[in-house]
Amino acid sequence: MPQPAKARDAITLLKDDHRKVKGLLAQLDKTSERSAERRTKLLAQIETEIKVHSTIEEEIFYPAYRDAVKKKGDRELYQEALEEHHVVDLVLPELKSVDPAGEVFGAKATVLKELIEHHADEEEKEMFPKARKVLGAAELRDLGARMESRKKALLGKGNGRSR
Repeated sequence: MPQPAKARDAITLLKDDHRKVKGLLAQLDKTSERSAERRTKLLAQIETEIKVHSTIEEEIFYPAYRDAVKKKGDRELYQEALEEHHVVDLVLPELKSVDPAGEVFGAKATVLKELIEHHADEEEKEMFPKARKVLGAAELRDLGARMESRKKALLGKGNGRSR
């Protein structure tokens, strides 16, 4: 049951981002050395999506989650998520630095895809259900609105004041 874009709570927004990036990574994974230009365009799109998503998680969602959970294991999920973001931040520039027409590109793209899929699945199966319990619907809607606003600003869409 999709919600209107303006009413998305934080978890719905993050899951939508996960779906979008996983789809882009799947497209990238299906490319070959002969489609270097397509690889370059997809990678640029993936990089933008990942950077914006990581920023809104790290600035808004993760701190709210960290502050709301009480168990050590739940706080460890927060730390692990940050470390997974860090690993992606190491792999992405390496992928950008290799020839998109070469075999190494395909290998690094596969590793990036696996990292992102693992991270997203862990969040969706472990962190998000806990966040839904400890934060509650109203807080998640508020976080979602803040994240949506920040996302628009990061993408340069907040300047027109169309609301």
